[in-house]
Amino acid sequence: MDRNIHHPHDVGYKHIFSYKETFLELLRSFVNKEWVKLIKEENLTLVNKSYILGDFEEEESDIVYKINVGGKEIICYVLLEFQSKVDFQMPMRLLFYMTEIWREILKNTTKREKRRKGFRLPSIIPIVLYNGKNNWTACRSFKEILNGYELFEDNILDFSYILFDINRYEEKELYNLSNLVSSIFLLDQEIDQKELIRRLTKMKYILKKISPEQFDVFKQWLKKIIKPRLDKDMEKDVDEVLDKSNQKEVDKMVHNLERTLDNIKKEGIKEGMEKGEKNKAIEIALKMLKEELDINMIVNITGLNEKEVLSLKKKINKQRH
Repeated sequence: MDRNIHHPHDVGYKHIFSYKETFLELLRSFVNKEWVKLIKEENLTLVNKSYILGDFEEEESDIVYKINVGGKEIICYVLLEFQSKVDFQMPMRLLFYMTEIWREILKNTTKREKRRKGFRLPSIIPIVLYNGKNNWTACRSFKEILNGYELFEDNILDFSYILFDINRYEEKELYNLSNLVSSIFLLDQEIDQKELIRRLTKMKYILKKISPEQFDVFKQWLKKIIKPRLDKDMEKDVDEVLDKSNQKEVDKMVHNLERTLDNIKKEGIKEGMEKGEKNKAIEIALKMLKEELDINMIVNITGLNEKEVLSLKKKINKQRH
């Protein structure tokens, strides 16, 4: 399924990681690098700008953070990759975005500063956040998409990116991390409604201990992920359950959400059965009309009202003429 920048995952994740506390939690939980330990929350700055180029602007979105580490500025560039298929050109796309960031920095730097011997561009750490059900099989380093890269060693451009492959994390690992980000990854994996409720029930202890601000973020994210699967009328029921929930009553929230989703499912089955019965009645009415039977008889046998039967008769007459 093709998606665009208004995909609920884009909106949901951009909202989640606009909070410095949560973005730092992502890095500390899933990136086992020494530089992560040097980052402090007060040294993070969210860049309120997207660097997606026109070629891709209908397909994806990104999150950008500036990080001050020991007086040096580095940039974390996170590409949200929620397409159903793996893009094997990922290293090239990332290079374009990284170059765009550096170009803007140079554009906004004075000539005098750029000519200074000690002038340095910030390091950019490229990150891909992916939630597809297929294994991520794209190259992880840039040089691998270049012909003959083995021959030239250090003489060609190269970088590797960090990958957060949501569906590949083990359930046990995510429960053990016991934080907001791991909870979101648990629910964003390829699971059905029954499994979603099971995991929600199991993670209640996590939801009780995260910060109140994170709990509110979690509820908003849950809305954006669950609601697109429902009809407009049914979305209101989920909204009502989550809006009325508070962190002290997580057990009640999960119970009410389970009951609401079960009712929605039952209602959907009932509507489907009723629709099937209605279609069968129409099919019978059409056959009876073709036999030119009495309208009142057709109404009594099929359960359709007179207006519906007359409408069907009109369609048959049009087809005959």
